[in-house]
Amino acid sequence: MKIRIKKLRPEAVLPSYAHGPEEDAGMDLRSCADLTIAPGATVLVPTGLALEIPPGYEAQVRPRSGLALKHSITMPNAPGTIDPGYRGELGVILHNLGAHPFPVHAGDRIAQLIVTRYESVEWEETDLQDSTRGQGGFGSTGR
Repeated sequence: MKIRIKKLRPEAVLPSYAHGPEEDAGMDLRSCADLTIAPGATVLVPTGLALEIPPGYEAQVRPRSGLALKHSITMPNAPGTIDPGYRGELGVILHNLGAHPFPVHAGDRIAQLIVTRYESVEWEETDLQDSTRGQGGFGSTGR
């Protein structure tokens, strides 16, 4: 699948697979700015990229597990969704759960991007059929 992409800043880096599309589901997204995320702070990290996602698809922005494990950096809105109609700059919302400031440099891998299909939904308001679970919610199956 080919997707149109535009560099909005000269320092922007196109998303890429670290090990190739046969081994990786997600492509690395990179920062195009230098900044520091203070402990407890949330920042929008620019990528310098705009995408043209085809209808019926979305791009999902997901956290990098290494940043979470080693530096307590996460995405509070994970996964972030890029809709097919959005043409603005792709930004990544990062939050520092750690005790120390975290520096981000232009070119650093900050998130993963996955393109996936979705189905549009049309609601049919009616009574629901019974199921084995019924209305059993949180904790209904025990420990």
